[in-house]
Amino acid sequence: MTRQSPPDLRILHATRLLGFGNSTLIAERAETSRDEAVSVLREAERQGWTQHSAFADLEGWSLTEEGRAENERQLARERASTDPENRIEEVHREFLPLNSRLLRACTDWQIKPTDEDQFAPNDHADTAWDQRILVDLAALSDALSPLIGRLSDVLARFGGYDVRFETARQRAQSGQHHWIDKTDIDSCHRVWFQFHEDLIATLGIDRGAESTAGS
Repeated sequence: MTRQSPPDLRILHATRLLGFGNSTLIAERAETSRDEAVSVLREAERQGWTQHSAFADLEGWSLTEEGRAENERQLARERASTDPENRIEEVHREFLPLNSRLLRACTDWQIKPTDEDQFAPNDHADTAWDQRILVDLAALSDALSPLIGRLSDVLARFGGYDVRFETARQRAQSGQHHWIDKTDIDSCHRVWFQFHEDLIATLGIDRGAESTAGS
């Protein structure tokens, strides 16, 4: 039976996944009210787990190192009580080859080697090259959906990544190509990055050691 994570975990975790975000965006990701998000964030600030910053017209919250450690403790306790069969770890192993394909697709979208420059920017003049990438993104979207379904059966907070990815992919397919790799919108790359971070944070895996996890 799927479990709904408590609000304080979801809010702290959403802050981690976003890296930096205002209370409205954090509340949206955590699926709580803005008032509840602000209350939890302020209490976490008193604990030394979050910090509020403002830069010109930008303001938002981020986790401190102590906050990341606390979030990891929360995630470890939650996983221990909800996933005794290690289903999240199984999904992670199946995710790794998909992640390699996504990274390659994003790299190919940005770079198209030439005889003179192997790191030449993709000028998108080669429609066949770009279409191949869009086709691969569609296949990745199809492969992601059942993984999210299995994870959501364990923890409800994993739900929605597949919908967000597919929404961005469809926008890219329609010609809005910035929805593939822009970092300031809910693009394919950004959604995938956040999902990847969610997986490894939940499993307590360091990115540098990820390739050997579960081996």
